[in-house]
Amino acid sequence: METVSTLVLIAATVTTGLVAGLFYGFSIAVMPGLARADDRTLVTVMRRINAAILNGWFLLGYVGTIVLDALALVLFAVQPASRAALAAIAVSTALYLAAVILTARVNIPLNNALEAAGQAQESTEPALAREAFERPWVRANHARTLLCAAALAAHCCALVAHGVAG
Repeated sequence: METVSTLVLIAATVTTGLVAGLFYGFSIAVMPGLARADDRTLVTVMRRINAAILNGWFLLGYVGTIVLDALALVLFAVQPASRAALAAIAVSTALYLAAVILTARVNIPLNNALEAAGQAQESTEPALAREAFERPWVRANHARTLLCAAALAAHCCALVAHGVAG
């Protein structure tokens, strides 16, 4: 059972890191790059990214992290020898869930609004769509990047507490 717990914790750490890295990439490269583009380009590219990202590999990491965190919480809660890592796993799970909630409440609705504006580009000025989208999306992305990075750090603490690293 301890081997399974360890493998689940490692997998949760990896998936958390992958999602944190994805959001970080948007914060430091994708959005700054698009900030230098014209309005129509930003709208078009973000619409294409939003369509492309909805794939199995993304969902494996994004949803997989939640599933692995929940499983790690249960596994570590029922094993007295593993409880040293439990608090760090709980913190990581809470931080990651905060990022998921932020994504659901801010980023996804902004993506949907941008999609709708992009579909009606003849009647909607790309500058207006960009103005409504870019700043709040970038702010929320920075916040979810920090939340996921903190969740990853908490997972690393859990690995150390469990004796896997350190």
